[in-house]
Amino acid sequence: MTGAAGVPRVTARCCWALSAALLLASCGTGASAGQEDGGRLPAAPAGVTAAAGSATSVHVMWNRVTDNGSRVEAYEVYRGPTLVKEVPASEHMVDVTRLKPGTTYTFRVRARSTDGRLGPESAEVRATTPAAAAADSRPPSRPEGLEARAVGSRAAELSWKASTDDRKVVSYEILQGSTKIHGVGGDRTSAVVTGLRPGTRYSFTVRARDAADNLSPTGDAVRVTTTGTGQDDGRGTAPKAFAAAAVKADGAWHLEISWEPPAADGVVTEYQIHLDGAPATTLVWGGRTPDGRATHRFFVGGGSGETHRVRLRAKLPDGTWGGFSPEVRVTTGR
Repeated sequence: MTGAAGVPRVTARCCWALSAALLLASCGTGASAGQEDGGRLPAAPAGVTAAAGSATSVHVMWNRVTDNGSRVEAYEVYRGPTLVKEVPASEHMVDVTRLKPGTTYTFRVRARSTDGRLGPESAEVRATTPAAAAADSRPPSRPEGLEARAVGSRAAELSWKASTDDRKVVSYEILQGSTKIHGVGGDRTSAVVTGLRPGTRYSFTVRARDAADNLSPTGDAVRVTTTGTGQDDGRGTAPKAFAAAAVKADGAWHLEISWEPPAADGVVTEYQIHLDGAPATTLVWGGRTPDGRATHRFFVGGGSGETHRVRLRAKLPDGTWGGFSPEVRVTTGR
């Protein structure tokens, strides 16, 4: 089955709220929480990714687990069956180091609650470190031309010119002050930093790393100020190219919506649909998220000639809700 513009349809089965004010979780497989001894466990971290940072390191990221009745204290990162890193709940990425060159590794992440209980494991992801470069002591050139722009009140988009290396740039590291806060692959020259504070001035720099762990000099700093509270229309973190249409199937009307993911490094696995000004349902990708444009259809009733207003927002990898897409009006036909 295909969606708009011939894009394969990826449909999750969702419950529909009879009261539009009631927010439901998707009936599909998602980040759900179990119960044990009367309390709720943290959910399994979603959106886990892993990418080589050098021949001996891998950068692991995941979506921050939001409160579902069990407060998260820390995340545990496993390489195969072995616990290799533990990070506080305020972070959702880490570099796993001291790895072997040219080797494939598997990683999983678990959240631990403040009472010490571990939630279920995330999906397993794989990353392969590149082969080591013999006698490579030459670092990449420093990234030049770093630019930044505020994306509303809680995010910033960075871009820079590619570094050069006598072999290959494997990754770029984004620093806030002297602290590494993010990393992207060597084929990237841009990044989106989320989880920022409204009305705050930030300073960022970028440096490059090759397979032999040689670090380039840090590029020039760039400063950017996020917009203040109440000044953010949210469009910078909203789903892109949002569209909606009425579709009749099995004698009833449905709304078919389609969109492209918002600009946010990491994997967006959860969306919230608002219908006629109120939360209607959430859509959670239980397996692999769609590549590129996504399509979803949901029931709105049997009446013709009814006009509905629909919009969409995404839960960003840092656990916060992004901005809403523009609201679209759709009228059911005959």
